[in-house]
Amino acid sequence: MTTDWGEKSTADLMSSYVSKEMGYGVPKEGWRICLAHEFKEKRKPFQAKDVSLSNVLEHIGLGIRYLKWWYKKTQVEKKAPFIDMFRAQPLRQIYGAPLGGIGGGTITRGWRGEFCRWQLNPGMYHYKTVTANQFTVCLRRGGQTVYQQVLSVERPPTLQGWNWGYCGEYAFYHALFPRAWTVYHLPGQNVTLTCRQVSPVIPHDYKDSSLPVAVFVWDIENKNDYALDVSIMFTMVNGSGHKDDKSGGHWNEPFHLEKEGEEVSGVLLHHCTSVNPYTLCIAAREQPDKEISHQTAFSPKGTCSGLWRDLITDGRLDSPTGSSPPTLKGEKVAAALAVGCSVPAQGHNTLEFCLSWDMPKITFGSREREHIRRYTRYYGTNGDASPSLSHYALTHYKQWEKSIEEWQRPILQDSSLPSWYKSALFNELYFVTDGGTVWTELPEDADVSGGVRSENGGLPAQPAVIKEYGRFAYLEGQEYRMYNTYDVHFYASFALIMLWPKLALSVQYDIAGSVVQKDPTERLHLMSGLCSPVKAKNVVPHDIGDPDDEPWKRVNAYLIHDTADWKDLNLKFVLQVYRDFHLTQDNQYLRDMWPICQAVMESEMKFDLDGDGLIENSGYADQTYDGWTVTGPSAYCGGLWLASLCVMCKMAKLVDNEETYRRYRDILDRGSAAFDKLLWNGKYYNYDSSGRDLSNSVMSDQCAGHWFLRASGLGEEDYQASFSK
Repeated sequence: MTTDWGEKSTADLMSSYVSKEMGYGVPKEGWRICLAHEFKEKRKPFQAKDVSLSNVLEHIGLGIRYLKWWYKKTQVEKKAPFIDMFRAQPLRQIYGAPLGGIGGGTITRGWRGEFCRWQLNPGMYHYKTVTANQFTVCLRRGGQTVYQQVLSVERPPTLQGWNWGYCGEYAFYHALFPRAWTVYHLPGQNVTLTCRQVSPVIPHDYKDSSLPVAVFVWDIENKNDYALDVSIMFTMVNGSGHKDDKSGGHWNEPFHLEKEGEEVSGVLLHHCTSVNPYTLCIAAREQPDKEISHQTAFSPKGTCSGLWRDLITDGRLDSPTGSSPPTLKGEKVAAALAVGCSVPAQGHNTLEFCLSWDMPKITFGSREREHIRRYTRYYGTNGDASPSLSHYALTHYKQWEKSIEEWQRPILQDSSLPSWYKSALFNELYFVTDGGTVWTELPEDADVSGGVRSENGGLPAQPAVIKEYGRFAYLEGQEYRMYNTYDVHFYASFALIMLWPKLALSVQYDIAGSVVQKDPTERLHLMSGLCSPVKAKNVVPHDIGDPDDEPWKRVNAYLIHDTADWKDLNLKFVLQVYRDFHLTQDNQYLRDMWPICQAVMESEMKFDLDGDGLIENSGYADQTYDGWTVTGPSAYCGGLWLASLCVMCKMAKLVDNEETYRRYRDILDRGSAAFDKLLWNGKYYNYDSSGRDLSNSVMSDQCAGHWFLRASGLGEEDYQASFSK
């Protein structure tokens, strides 16, 4: 059973853990791993050198065309290819839950606590572990420091003045996105620390979920018969480990903000690059029983023993006033924040930190236009929001956690669901924030209609849902760098429509606006070697662009296949329109999308080559599986086609268009009969009707159309009309 698999997997990942301490408030469900665990399987990315000789010979033309394109992109244009077969990122099994809300950039911590992946520039990832970004604990008894340790299992060659090499056998990590816990039992100290990281990812919340912040809550359990003074120090480099950390001109300053009866103090780290400048902020909330101290600036190179001695002397930092001077070229600068408290014998206390980043204005790779992030609606675009962001996070994170627990509780308490499923259901949502995600305000002069307005069968220039909730985009993958790749969004969209439905509708409006556009520019397609127009009218684009170019302006970054060969995208658009209406009951959305649905369905009609109501050679027409090509009507695209006809009938009734209903009803009846005649073999539907050796194989996705009808609330009597068997 899968439950047993989940239990065995957790047992294996935790087999190195030697402590009996299970932390403070750590939930049962989630993904758990001991910090001393070593993965036996070392995975590597698929690269050009891994292609078999037979495939090389079969696709030699593709290889030559790709090489030419790759050289032009990297050496001439100085851009990053959206698919890079020669410089693939190594597959490192180190990553944990990302920090931050939706669309404001993310910083990912590894499950061992390292800050190791950065997506502050929209859609562009920087894979660099910044060694100096750490939490350090200091224990004091009777005015003397008895223990001071960097909470990292690493032993780096730098910062040798710090006490590294925490024993990972005494710690474990637990993720249940958007929260994660790390439990540290301090060997020989009878003290357990539980660090809980909280990001504001809250269903149906379109304000707090947009904030680029994360809170770290440290629960300290003292199992001794005497009190201890405990300090936690948070160190952060001004930058992300990128080469521009040494570009010069960066500076730090301490701050204090009092608002609504609450005070927050910390350090601002101003990263002054020419493109997409930002400010990092480390902060803590002032409380009567807590002491906050800071070090405005220190150099994160050499032994860095001065900072270590500063903390070990009295459990606090010197807290100089004033800002640091701007860095010189070649220099890096970091900051530190320490918070201390007393923990009674056999008692408990809590320390809180916040990390925020403020990059309000962004440009994509082409630098053609400035975009404004969603959170600036509440915090402004001046680049001075970090103190307010931190203040808000530190005074509201408990409300976030309450909302998160209420959202997750029905699933976590459902005994019919296996543990691995509960963990995956929430942890895989990380991609909503860390999928190169960008969430921007709609510019005042923007026109998303594609030039065809409502009165002419198009859209409003600024649909109300985009005007109110902004534009949203996420990548197909961090190394397959295209925004809102529609064939994949078809499946992933359930997370958005169920949790943030306004963002799902926003994506649909953007796609709908691009449907009516056309771009006759001829472009070479790498797979076939043929040229075709970039974008045909009344065809759903494969994607809305590359973050290293200018998304939303230049749709369809896809060079591998001709867009015309992705005809299933039209069908997936129609199905999503009805599904979204079913779940939101947004009548304006249905009225706006109805003419677009009619247009894309009409463009599909030409593929009904013999007039039997069933389209042929659609979707994946030029793609091969196991060396054979899909030809003729197929169960996958044929099923999507019949399902689309079914929802078109439903929508025609909803918009009170009886003539259109009868037309689609007739096509549906004829197409359903042809589907059975051509594909039903007496037991199941064949994959396609080509009659080749493998045409009677089965792919689970053949049921996609049928599944989508059920997911859209249609009953047996509705979809039986489409799939009679």
